[in-house]
Amino acid sequence: MTEASTSPATISERLDRLRFGRGHARVLAGSGIGWALDAMDVGLISFVLAVLAQQWALQPGETAWIASAGFAGMAVGASLGGLLADRFGRRQVFALTLLVYGVATGASALAGGLAVLIVLRFLVGLGLGAELPVASTYVSEFAPARIRGRLIVILEAFWAVGWTAAAIIGYFVVPASADGWRWAFALGAVPAVYALVVRWGLPESPRWLARRGRHAEAERIVAELEGSIRVPAARDGRVPALPATPDVHASPVPAVAAPRAGERVRALWSPEFRVRTLSLWVVWFCVNFSYYGAFIWIPTILVDAGYDLVRSFGFTLIITLAQLPGYAVSAWLIEVWGRRITLAAFLAGSAVAAILFGTATSEAMVIATGMALSFFNLGAWGALYAVSPETYPTSLRATGSGWAAAVGRIASIIAPLAVPPLLAAGGAPVLFVVFAAFFAVAVLATWGLADRRGRALDDR
Repeated sequence: MTEASTSPATISERLDRLRFGRGHARVLAGSGIGWALDAMDVGLISFVLAVLAQQWALQPGETAWIASAGFAGMAVGASLGGLLADRFGRRQVFALTLLVYGVATGASALAGGLAVLIVLRFLVGLGLGAELPVASTYVSEFAPARIRGRLIVILEAFWAVGWTAAAIIGYFVVPASADGWRWAFALGAVPAVYALVVRWGLPESPRWLARRGRHAEAERIVAELEGSIRVPAARDGRVPALPATPDVHASPVPAVAAPRAGERVRALWSPEFRVRTLSLWVVWFCVNFSYYGAFIWIPTILVDAGYDLVRSFGFTLIITLAQLPGYAVSAWLIEVWGRRITLAAFLAGSAVAAILFGTATSEAMVIATGMALSFFNLGAWGALYAVSPETYPTSLRATGSGWAAAVGRIASIIAPLAVPPLLAAGGAPVLFVVFAAFFAVAVLATWGLADRRGRALDDR
């Protein structure tokens, strides 16, 4: 085996020329299941809050602190998770995050008071916040360049699967008994078990291994991935070699961009990356503020509007189902229009839908505009997760994605706390106009992002 065959550049070229095969499907499904479990936990809290507000006679500010504690943990987890993943590997940190938030969610089922639940939700957030940017980085480093954006949007579509599962649990389990919310949290402990599957069932990123000098391991994983691609035999019975893809632009790998943790954080604001970093952080902040401000509170807002608990949860379930077609359209457009235009279009649609939802007065309008908000907002999330890991080179990819997510989590801490005073000041119309304004700012910020549609990842 020659050095050329195991160099990062050759590993990158071989990964980018592959067709989608069983190995890719295993990585995508394995990461997607973790992503769905993540979404299930985040979604469950919106239903649990509506119940606990009644059972524990909580004030709006107290329920907001439960939500914000989880997001505070996510902010810390996202920043640390990216640094750890660039240092110790994508798969290792991915499995650890699943274990942390699975155990903490299961323990939440035993919480006997507000203070304990707030502490546990912070611990849940540590795992959740680290998992998402690490998983998107992990999948992006396996994906061929010509379909990389599409695969990341499909990965993000698992969020809709998990949120739908949360809505089903919220509709059937949470209101079923006084301890329904405890059973919901108990179901959220599944990720602790699934962490074992990730640790021993999924391969490490070969790009990361090659960047760390572990060429033999990277070579073995890429060879297995190539072996999982079924190439149809020609008429003479011979199996042709895999064709190279002409739209992938590979180049020799220069020196590592940032070898140490402190350098990786500083590199995000170097002249080469500062505009991208600023734009990415603004988009993450605005999208998190509007998404979590709206979707964590929708069941409670509907209850306050006069709908009973079961009907409110039913509306939320229907609204949630619109997430899947949003992801599907985003997955198609992201390789047709590119990252920036797709992201901007879905953010603009989210802004319009937010205004319409805030002013809806009939059941039909609540459902229709809520589904539109769900469609556009989750399509935007898919595009955002696609563009984030592409923004930076391999040596600081997880760090860059993680810190962008961490900035976004700051907004998700603020948003639940901001909802009660905004509702008191002007009700749902004012609240959702504010969300629309944040979406509009995010639209403007997208134009500073890099668009690497069809191009190889930067393997520095």
